[in-house]
Amino acid sequence: MALEAMAQQWNDFRRALRSGDREAFDSLMNRARMHASASTYAISLDPTESALLSMLLEHEKELLELRRRLEREKPNDGGLDGVLGSGEPEG
Repeated sequence: MALEAMAQQWNDFRRALRSGDREAFDSLMNRARMHASASTYAISLDPTESALLSMLLEHEKELLELRRRLEREKPNDGGLDGVLGSGEPEG
């Protein structure tokens, strides 16, 4: 599989990362694996392009979901009460 070959090529880079960065890198690779079957249909794409596109797709899905959550939790009056205070001076 082209994705696994690419992951092997990037293994030295992965090992040089700090543990937190390594965890993020592994997460990105797992996101690419989620779309490996779709990548096989895009024969014209370079395996690296397919992996990066898959990672971007997963990030976009996550951003859309976070935006939806924020919209659902946004106060109806558009104010910041409860977050930063009422804006009224104390006293």
